[in-house]
Amino acid sequence: FFFQAQDGIRDFCLSRGLGDVYKRQAQDVEEVIDPGREIIDPHHHMWRLSGLPVYLLEDLWSDTQSGHNIVKTVFMECGAEYRTEGPEHLKSLGETEFVRNAAIESRNTGKAEIAGIIYHADLTRDLGLLRETLDGHEEVGQGLFRGIRHGGAHDPDKSLGWLDATPHPDLFTREDFRAGVRLLGDLGYTYDSWHYHFQNAAYTELAKSASDTTVVLDHFGSPCGVGSFEGKMQEVMEGWKLDITRMAECENVVVKVGGLAMPVNGFNWHKQEVPPSSDEVAQAHRDYYLHTIDAFGPSRCMFESNFPVDKLSMSYSVYWNAMKKIASEFSDDEQHQLFYGTAARVYRV
Repeated sequence: FFFQAQDGIRDFCLSRGLGDVYKRQAQDVEEVIDPGREIIDPHHHMWRLSGLPVYLLEDLWSDTQSGHNIVKTVFMECGAEYRTEGPEHLKSLGETEFVRNAAIESRNTGKAEIAGIIYHADLTRDLGLLRETLDGHEEVGQGLFRGIRHGGAHDPDKSLGWLDATPHPDLFTREDFRAGVRLLGDLGYTYDSWHYHFQNAAYTELAKSASDTTVVLDHFGSPCGVGSFEGKMQEVMEGWKLDITRMAECENVVVKVGGLAMPVNGFNWHKQEVPPSSDEVAQAHRDYYLHTIDAFGPSRCMFESNFPVDKLSMSYSVYWNAMKKIASEFSDDEQHQLFYGTAARVYRV
């Protein structure tokens, strides 16, 4: 999905120079909090070509080696390195090959290991073709395949200036799609989605329709603060809170708490010459985290970096410092769930 409709990202990067877009993070230096705490980062991307600068294993390691104890990661599909030939439903296996090779290289290095991979498959396809795609991911992934993300993000009036993950505004209500999500559960795979806050109610209904599938909500369901929602962040939050509370009633839903520093969220840190501190991030985001963790419980929530997308706003080290500040009021066992345990259980890493 990441390579679709990226004019806003590309324009931002070009305005600073693609090679310099992350250099502002060099200003973003803080003493690392609780450096020994083990962390699984369950959501990052890699690519050679996108609207953002190249981000490969060495770039990931540059971030994960910045002071926090990142022991494992989970790669999240982003449309990288797709095959250019062959059947359409198997083109995403190119990303599988690309990330598998990086994962193998990451083993036994003393650095963060890519321990699981979430790939892409079109869940609206005929179930026979879908099974063929999943079998392909399983074979090519060599034991790393954990689940599928087929994002539901769709901005009907295109006011957000961000991304559409699907051309289907009704993706979550389509019966062919729901059948695909149920198939994932039957086969032991998870389902991830990234979408916008105004789609959360439909996502809850999807989760109810596939109660035997572990369904992972990425980025809190992306509460938006730009476009049609500019100047309405408090109003958006109130509706978002109600949707999160209702969603938590679905026991098969797990939430990735993170990914709130994208331009579409409206905090505008990507426009600042000086990046935010971890105190600023924690203060601005605390209510989103605490409401979600209160609704779902630590055992159904996991911190995520969403790097390098959130790197537009802050450094990797500052992100994890902010998470540790937000988590400080929880017990040590609850913190372990948030930073490590939930991700380890859900993604089997």
